[in-house]
Amino acid sequence: MNSAATDMIKIEGGTFRMGSDRFYPEEAPVREVVVEGFLIDAHTVTNAEFSKFVRKTGYVTVAERELNAADYPGALPENLVPGALVFHMTPSPVDLRDYRNWWSWTPGASWKHPYGPGSSIDSRPDHPVVHVAFGDAQAYADWAGKRLPTETEWEFAARGGLDGKDFVWGDEPYPEGKYRANTWKGSFPWQNTWRNGPGTMPVGSFAPNGYGLFDMAGNVWEWTTDWYVADRAATSPCCAGDMREQSYDPCQPNVRIPRKVVKGGSFLCSPEYCLRFRPAARSPQMIDTGMSHLGFRCVKD
Repeated sequence: MNSAATDMIKIEGGTFRMGSDRFYPEEAPVREVVVEGFLIDAHTVTNAEFSKFVRKTGYVTVAERELNAADYPGALPENLVPGALVFHMTPSPVDLRDYRNWWSWTPGASWKHPYGPGSSIDSRPDHPVVHVAFGDAQAYADWAGKRLPTETEWEFAARGGLDGKDFVWGDEPYPEGKYRANTWKGSFPWQNTWRNGPGTMPVGSFAPNGYGLFDMAGNVWEWTTDWYVADRAATSPCCAGDMREQSYDPCQPNVRIPRKVVKGGSFLCSPEYCLRFRPAARSPQMIDTGMSHLGFRCVKD
């Protein structure tokens, strides 16, 4: 990792075109947005940094806590234990409409044990911390004297000054046939041709964007403070309470857990399934759920 990645980067305020009309409907419409200046971490919070926070505070993450059965109607008793969702490759092609083919609830999985009880972060201090729920990320930010970014701040920073471009480096997903971020290489989710297989990489493994920020595409999704609503044109600070209500997953009406916007894509992003390693891309994430491709970075006024 570049040593500069340990710093916070000053982002000057400005106006930019947020969103995209060229990919997924929840990214539209493109609109001009004004952003005030702020500082942002040059890279996502690492295992080493999160470990320091836990040592200093004794904090216990959501994935390590006991579950309340009332919050998960219909859940199997064996799944109502501390754990998190872990990705696993499939042995052959599967139906890409059902994410359960490659995600499994794994008891004992947490930020310290990213693949389950037998795994460890000891050899990956410089990888992004994963399996952090929204409250975990917020607790770290509070302890560090920072905060989590808004969706607008995150997208403005991710673009690195390339206003209106599809990717943080330009309009081509793979310039000159080269991968510019830790994304899926091969046929998802059963074939991956990266030398080390699918998973996180050390922060700063790829060149930074125009603002000097690392991994604003791929590696891990990142939390923002915005409630997720499919119609981003309807979002407004005056309606924050309504937006929380709108953020519930309509496909799971019995699960009353609100969702936040996550940004940036991850090592699982593949054009044939999820072309979301773009600054305009956005995805919903339940605030109580840790996953093996989800992390965060902080900002400061």
